[in-house]
Amino acid sequence: MAASTVTTYLSGLLISRSNRESEKKREFHRRLWVTLSFVFNLSILFLYKYFYFAVENINSFFSIIGMEAIQPKFDVVLPVGISFYTFQALSYTMDVFRGDIYAEKNIAKYALFVSFFPQLVAGPIERSKNLLIQINERHIFNYDNAKNGLILMAWGFFQKLVIADRAAILVNTVFDDYQLYSGFQIVVAVLFFAVQIYCDFSAYTDIAKGAAQIIGFRLMDNFKQPYFATSVQDFWRCWHISLSTWFRDYLYIPLGGSRCSTPRRNFNILITFLVSGLWHGASWNFVIWGGLNGMYQIIGDFLKPHKDAIYDKLRVRTDVFSFRFGKTLVTFLLVNFTWIFFRASDVGVAFQIIARMLSEFNPWVFFDDSLCTMGLNYREYHIAIASILVLFIYDFISRSHSIFEKLSMQNALFRWLLYTTLVLSILIFGVYGTDYVQTQFIYFQF
Repeated sequence: MAASTVTTYLSGLLISRSNRESEKKREFHRRLWVTLSFVFNLSILFLYKYFYFAVENINSFFSIIGMEAIQPKFDVVLPVGISFYTFQALSYTMDVFRGDIYAEKNIAKYALFVSFFPQLVAGPIERSKNLLIQINERHIFNYDNAKNGLILMAWGFFQKLVIADRAAILVNTVFDDYQLYSGFQIVVAVLFFAVQIYCDFSAYTDIAKGAAQIIGFRLMDNFKQPYFATSVQDFWRCWHISLSTWFRDYLYIPLGGSRCSTPRRNFNILITFLVSGLWHGASWNFVIWGGLNGMYQIIGDFLKPHKDAIYDKLRVRTDVFSFRFGKTLVTFLLVNFTWIFFRASDVGVAFQIIARMLSEFNPWVFFDDSLCTMGLNYREYHIAIASILVLFIYDFISRSHSIFEKLSMQNALFRWLLYTTLVLSILIFGVYGTDYVQTQFIYFQF
């Protein structure tokens, strides 16, 4: 992190100094410094995160042609949050290069931007135009900021301890011994993983945003009710917003974006999502996960005019709840299918899980308590269902209203009853204690 901080800090100063040179030298030097910054920082990321993945694939190729495998002479430990702070630092370099901000001359303030503790290890990936500017502002205690920050953190703890870590028990039980399960049992495990990863990551974001808000900083939104999205494209406008907008601004648009021919635009989309998948992990199952999300969008764009023509011909009303609900349900199922590749340990396991899921039609598991033998007993399973229902009610309300604005308009007695209920729910129904096996945040591994 120190190396990444120093190199991007110096690259910003060098790019800024290049702006004062003659026109002939200016563009060359600006591109030189931004290129060196990207090459150096991405090389660090490659060494720690992708070196063994590359060696593994090279050795697979060598085994085919009969050559001896490469045996690395060293081992490295993946630094927590390396993908997040590397991308945050690189966005600063690009923002200075594009002239969106001035280069920060105070290295202490810039280092604070890169290593800002609430969001350091799992985002959101902040932009210098938002966070670095706030570091230069004067911050004083504000009661409303502290109150709203604490409430947001409490909701984050509810998502993590009550929902995500409880769902993780069922998910881990099924995915670790998937040969014992089939049909709708695996479907339920996949649905639980969709809830787990959302609550796990959204919880970290809310805790980070709340902690930052208490001390007077505003972090960007990272989620906007993604499971209410009506298309995969819409889903990615609402899921991990800081990463999806990063790839949009610093990869998709530089590749040409949508202002090009349709084949080229499809190529840009696919490359962006394949790289996004690789960003999540050095494994082919993540690449397939990203590729599927890219293909969904390409196929969706291709089918859109044909679907619109069918809707017009059949006089299907597209402005009613039933139509939106159908689109939301289809999107949710498509996204859930991709989560299989995200959660599986490798590509082979993912396809075996899919095969097990399709091998049996057993809807009776919803009525014979079979679902209560998948890591969660009857009580724990129904606590999970109830808490997930609370989550979807919260998200549904948040789509059209600010929770904090709604709360501020209520009587003090109602507000404190709600706060007390939230805290007691975490204490009573949270998954923790002496027998608890700590479940770290999923995105810590990225």
